[in-house]
Amino acid sequence: MSTARGDIGDMGGGSPGAEPPGLLAWWRRRSAARRARLEARHLAKEARRILRKKSFRIPGAVAATVTEAIKGVDDALAAGDLERLRKANATLDDAMDDHLSFARKSTLREYAESIGVAVAVALLLRAFVVEAFQIPSGSMIPTLHVGDHIFVSKFSYGLSIPFTDIKVMQYGQPVRGDVIVFKFPQDKSVDYIKRVVALPGDTVEVRQGDLYVNGERVPRERVPGPCRYDSDTEQDPAPPRAAQRGIDPRDCEKWVETLGRKQHEIITEPGGGGKEQTRTVVPAHHVFVMGDNRDNSSDSRVWGPVNFDLIKGRALIVWWSKGPSENWNAGSWAKAIHWRRFFTVVR
Repeated sequence: MSTARGDIGDMGGGSPGAEPPGLLAWWRRRSAARRARLEARHLAKEARRILRKKSFRIPGAVAATVTEAIKGVDDALAAGDLERLRKANATLDDAMDDHLSFARKSTLREYAESIGVAVAVALLLRAFVVEAFQIPSGSMIPTLHVGDHIFVSKFSYGLSIPFTDIKVMQYGQPVRGDVIVFKFPQDKSVDYIKRVVALPGDTVEVRQGDLYVNGERVPRERVPGPCRYDSDTEQDPAPPRAAQRGIDPRDCEKWVETLGRKQHEIITEPGGGGKEQTRTVVPAHHVFVMGDNRDNSSDSRVWGPVNFDLIKGRALIVWWSKGPSENWNAGSWAKAIHWRRFFTVVR
């Protein structure tokens, strides 16, 4: 009488119904059973592949022998008998070595194919689903800090042909308040991250530190308490590649700003009066972007709106964060990790 499929994980040569001598012994039997099942499925799959693709080179008697060995593996799997499965695996492996060695994949080839598949999947995910970015400057403080590593959704607004600006599908557009990653309009080899504050057709203006969209002041409320940060700031105008940067301790004022249905924190210099923006109409197929560190950000106030075609995706989450470490040792390195920022949702 055969046992139900899957019971093989709890069998390993002991008497039926016997209590396991201990957790370690149970785990070893479980692991051995899992390895045997994986080997059985791999051998049977490979044997069937060879019989199917190389049938013109395989004599009928050899095909019958291998088919019988495959059946033995299938029956042992169904029975849930570990020792029987091991013997069936060995029989099939020997039959393949004796008769089908000309078509078997080498270990090196199997590893190469596995690595190739993994790399292809990773590239597809990076091209169409999600991509990782590192924050190099303080222009998005307090939302994003220097050293934050974020995941960016590549399919939030549409799909592009990898490594090009060509959109193959456009099914959405940013909304006010979205934090987006895009190619820098003045140098497309550089990626920037900013917040969308105005959409196509909007009138945008920054006057005495206040943001106006379509003639209305964007609401913001002061967050009480001290505000100070160490910023790796972007100097304006930003050079094409690496901006001239340096650590610059600054006092600040923190605010909660409301853009449409989204609320987020921003910081400004004490007393206001930072970068201004004369009244501008955002062109079609463009967005106007600004950094949350309003007085220390190179953004659309400097180099203009961003074309939809340059947008790479929307920031989702901080998955890792680490600041600079003073020394190359484990203690200093671990101390520089921003543990509390792990898995922070970008709002």
